[in-house]
Order: sequence, then structure tokens, then C-alpha cells
Amino acid sequence: MRKILTVILIGTFLFSILAPAFSESQGKIGYIDLSRSFDEYQKTKDFDKELEAKGDMKQKDRENVVQEIRKMREELELMNKNSREKKEADIEAKIKSLQDFDQEAKTDLTKERDNMVKDILKEMSGVIKEYGEKNGYSIIVNDRVLLYGDSGMDLTNEIVKILNDKYKVLPGK
Repeated sequence: MRKILTVILIGTFLFSILAPAFSESQGKIGYIDLSRSFDEYQKTKDFDKELEAKGDMKQKDRENVVQEIRKMREELELMNKNSREKKEADIEAKIKSLQDFDQEAKTDLTKERDNMVKDILKEMSGVIKEYGEKNGYSIIVNDRVLLYGDSGMDLTNEIVKILNDKYKVLPGK
């Protein structure tokens, strides 16, 4: 029993001496709401608008094809049997073309969005790393892994400001 008490006392003593030194050597710790940073970054907002415009253009193209199919179906009602069969085949081909268009448009827009997200997250990671090194941070974590963090350790607003300021000075902006 005496040995256990001695080990506990020595351990407590060493911890009380070494903990502050360990803490000081580790530097600062901060966290970032990565989702909010991403959403508030002007580049993300601009790209979302651009992607939405492309989606709208594809939707207009789609609507034009749908109107063509409707018109073809209306014409079908007035045709004789031989002409009807040819028109039905044309309608089926047009519908297949529309389905292919839908799939391709969805794939293209999704791929473009994924590439944009990847590029922006890579850019954000670089800014966060640079900020951390410049300001003496040892660790900056995503708030999603954080169970508790003092609001004074939240670097989100500073990172968003740096990203947006940097984006404003890019040519063409």
C-alpha cells in the first residue's frame, strides 16, 4: 500500500511540474467551422451562381426537347398508320435522346461541382496552414471533431476574411 501511495504522489508531483511545460511547448490550438467557411467564401457563392446558370441553360434546352416531343405526339394523332409508325419511332428516339441528355447534364454538373469543392477545400487548407504557421498555432481542427471549444479559439471569421480578401484581389474580380 505504501508503494502505491508513493507512486501516486511521485506521479502527481511530476505531472504538476511537467504539464505546464508540456502545454507551453505545444503552442496554440484553434478550430474552424469548415462548412461555414466554405459557404461564406465568396468564391463558393460565385461558383454556385455560375453552376446554377449552367443548370438553368440545360433546363431550357431540356424544355425545348420536351416541347418538340409534345408537338410530335400531337401530329401523331392526325397521321395514317404507316406515317404513324415512323413518327412513333422518331418520338421514341427523341425520348431516348432526352434521357441521355438528362443523364449527361446531371453527370457534368455533379462532376463540375465536385471539382470546385475539391479545389476550394484545397485552397482553404493552404490558407489555414499558412495562417496557423504565421500565428503560432500547433493545431487547428475542424469543429466537427470538436466536442467543446472556447469561442476565443474559433478562427472561422478570420479565415473567411482572409479567403474573401484574397479572392477580391484576383484578376477579373
